[in-house]
Amino acid sequence: MTHRILLVEDEVNYRQVLAMMIADLDVVLLEAGDGVEALEKLAREEVDLVITDLNMPRMDGLKLLSELNAKHSGLPVVVITAYGTVDSAVDAMRLGAIDYLQKPFDEARLRMTLQRVLRVTDLMAENKRLRDAVEKRFDFSLIIGESEAMVAALRIAGQVAASEATVLVEGDSGTGKELVARAIHYNSRRSSGPFVAVNCASLPDTLLEAELFGAEVGAYTGATRKRKGRVELAQGGTLFLDEIGDMPLLLQAKILRLIQEKTFTALGGEQELRANVRFVVATHRNLKSMVDDGRFREDLYYRVTGLRVRLPPLRERSDDVLLLAETFIKLNCQNLGRPVLALSKGATAALKLHPWPGNVRELANVMERAVLLCEGDAIDAIDLALGEGDAPKATAPRTNAVVPGATASAGPVAANGATPPGTPFVLPGDGINLEDVERDLVRQALQRAGGNKSRAAKLLGLSRATLRYRIEKFALEHEAPGE
Repeated sequence: MTHRILLVEDEVNYRQVLAMMIADLDVVLLEAGDGVEALEKLAREEVDLVITDLNMPRMDGLKLLSELNAKHSGLPVVVITAYGTVDSAVDAMRLGAIDYLQKPFDEARLRMTLQRVLRVTDLMAENKRLRDAVEKRFDFSLIIGESEAMVAALRIAGQVAASEATVLVEGDSGTGKELVARAIHYNSRRSSGPFVAVNCASLPDTLLEAELFGAEVGAYTGATRKRKGRVELAQGGTLFLDEIGDMPLLLQAKILRLIQEKTFTALGGEQELRANVRFVVATHRNLKSMVDDGRFREDLYYRVTGLRVRLPPLRERSDDVLLLAETFIKLNCQNLGRPVLALSKGATAALKLHPWPGNVRELANVMERAVLLCEGDAIDAIDLALGEGDAPKATAPRTNAVVPGATASAGPVAANGATPPGTPFVLPGDGINLEDVERDLVRQALQRAGGNKSRAAKLLGLSRATLRYRIEKFALEHEAPGE
C-alpha cells in the first residue's frame, strides 16, 4: 500500500537528504517549507503521516502540532530537529507527536520509525473500517422490519439508546433480542467500548457467577489462575445479560447490587471493584409472573423494567415475513456465490401460512436450507420443508405456480377426485378472501378426517403443530374432538 507523507522542513538540503533516505519505500513525499504552508497543503491533500522540524519561520513545529490536534486529530506526527532538548521532546510528545528524532539522525532508525508508524496507521485505519462496518450493521435503520409492531419497537429502542439507564428487551426466543441489544450499544455514547454478552441460561449456576465477576486462584475446584469476568471485560461499554429470567435467585441479589451500586467482587476475592458498564438485559419469560411465583426478585424486577423494548413474534409481523425471507435468500446466495434465487408462488404462500414458532431464527434457518437444496432458479415450497418432517423428499412433485386460496375445480381432476400433483390453481376473476378459504379448507380437512388432527394435517400438507395453530386461529376446536 502506498502511503503519503508530508515533510515540513525549512532547509531544502534536509528535505533532499530525507527524500533520498526513503526513496525505496513505497511512499509519496509531499513537501512544505513551514507550518503555514503545511496547513495549506493539508487543506487540499490527504496524508498518512507528517514529519516536521521544530525550529521553522512563520510557524514552528510545536505550533503546527497544536494546529494539527485541532484540525486533523489522529494524524500521526514524527518530529525531527537539530535543536533537540529533553524539554522540547517532552513538549512535542505532550502535543501528540508519535516519535522524536534528532538531526543528524540515523538513517536506519528513521526508516524503522517510519515503517513502524505506518504499520500502526494501517492497523488503526483497518480497525476504524471494521468498527464502522459493525456500527452500520447494527444501525436501527438496517434492522429489517416494516410492520407497525416492529417499527414501534425499534423506535423505542432508538430512543433509549442514548440513555445510560438499564434496558429490558423482551421477546420470544428467536425474535432478535441480542441484535437489538447490540444496536442499542452501537447507537449509544459507549459505542467505542466493548459489547459483552452473557447467556444466563447456557451456564450452570456454579459457573455463572465466576463467568460474570471473575475468580481468584483457588476460588473453586480447578481455579488454578486468576480470571477476569465479563463485567470487567465490559468496562467502558455495555454488558448484555441475555435470558436474565433463568438466573438463580442467589445470583440475582448480586446482580441487583451490581446494577444499583456499580460495584462487584470477584469470586474468592476481597477487593471491591467498580463497574463502569451500561446494562441491557433480555428475557423470553414473563418476569412479573416469576415475581408472583417467587422465582424472580421483586426489587430486581423493578430495577430492570424501567425502560422496556418488546419485540413482537414473527406471527404478529406477518408483513415482514417475505421481506426477511428475501433478505436471507440474498445473503445466502452471496455467500455461496450463486445468482439470487426467486420465490415461487407456492413458496410465498407457504411462508405466509406458516406460524413461525421459532420466529426470525427459524425463518433464517429455513431459508439457508432452501437456498442449499434448491436446484432451479426459484425456491419452491418443497425446498422450504415446512410440512410434515424436516427434510424434503427428492421425489416429491414441484410446482412454481400455486396460487393460495384458488378453487381446485378450475383445473383437471384425477380419478379419485383429487387435484393431480403439480396442477396450478386458478384465481377467480373477482378474487377471494384468503383467510375465508383457509378456514374452510381446515374445516373440510377435519371433517374428512373425522376430527383426527394427524390425518387432517396430512391432507393439507401441514405439520400437526401448524394445523393446531390454524385450529386455534379460526376457533375450530369443535371440529376436532379429542382423539
